[in-house]
Amino acid sequence: MQRSSKVTMKKKYQICNRCVMDTTDPEVFFDDSGVCNHCIEFETKTKLNWFPNEDGIVKLRKTLNDIKYANSSKEYDCILGLSGGVDSSYLALKVKEWGLRPLVVHVDAGWNSELAVANIERVVNHCNYDLHTHVVDWEEMRDLHLAYLRSGISNQDVPQDHVFFASLYHFAVKNKINYILSGGNIATEGIMAASWHEGSAMDSINLKAIHSKYGEHSLRTYKTVNFWQYYLYFPFIKKMRTLRPLNFIPYHKQEAIKELEGTIGWKNYGRKHGESLFTKVFQNDYLVRKYGYDKRKPHLSSLIASGQLSREEAMNELKKPLYDQSELEVDLNYFCKKLRITREHYEEFVNGPTSSYFDYANWQYRYKILKKLQSMIEKLNNRKVNVYS
Repeated sequence: MQRSSKVTMKKKYQICNRCVMDTTDPEVFFDDSGVCNHCIEFETKTKLNWFPNEDGIVKLRKTLNDIKYANSSKEYDCILGLSGGVDSSYLALKVKEWGLRPLVVHVDAGWNSELAVANIERVVNHCNYDLHTHVVDWEEMRDLHLAYLRSGISNQDVPQDHVFFASLYHFAVKNKINYILSGGNIATEGIMAASWHEGSAMDSINLKAIHSKYGEHSLRTYKTVNFWQYYLYFPFIKKMRTLRPLNFIPYHKQEAIKELEGTIGWKNYGRKHGESLFTKVFQNDYLVRKYGYDKRKPHLSSLIASGQLSREEAMNELKKPLYDQSELEVDLNYFCKKLRITREHYEEFVNGPTSSYFDYANWQYRYKILKKLQSMIEKLNNRKVNVYS
């Protein structure tokens, strides 16, 4: 039985005294000191997996040695996903310094900005990497985007996110490479509002349910990952590991940007995830107007929690407009033209009814069973078991 969309009582507006998360997150709550649950979770849970210190260097060095030893006879010892954004670009430079031999994979879902393409080229040429670009069939991608827009759910980035990671996993298996390196990191992404997107972008059951209801064409080549592949086949049968090395070094976003600019002439997008024109419009116009969600808040709060930004600086950033009006017009015209819809059609999507991830079939029931099984195994063996690495 599917859970319906959430109905929440309207809260009196409140903002965290430590970060900038507020009651636009319907699931936020505050302690007696006015500190939000996101800050509390960061301090009590998230930081346990974050090692921006000497301990992290030691752990990372051991992991790097394991990767090199296990793949010494292969042409490549890992796969590095590269979007052209600051995180993955900076990681690419570090990987070169660490002496790894990555095969760089870029998934082109049709929304690369010209700047992203140029940044990818700068990274690859500087590091002398081999680059494999997987181009997603545009007609299938467009059909899936439109299905999601018709559905009205908040996380419109799922069609891109899912195919990015699914392509990496399948490519790694095909080429017998066990390690995937990701630029994802706690320092800049340690605080996220789960209620703003709900569920997992890797939930192919949910993706197919939405496409089945609202799509118009079959997805013949669009790569997906099913539940058993994601949680069992890849990590336990194929022994694949997805690693986030930036969690084991002192990663500071502004310092990373300066190094990239000075070393390879990398150009800044001016905003997080600016490398994708779809994400740029989705996060800075669609999501704000339809749901009232400003993705700058968790991004800035993450930087506050990791000590890279003061709360005052974050508050000043939030005072700035999300979009320059002329830039918005250019981007919206391109967005609509590429999806082959009118501006009126786009406005209908923005102003239409909303729905929830839970309104469609999903893998949450299977996930709960798997977590119970994981807990039982941990109790029997008296040791922690990672369902997915």
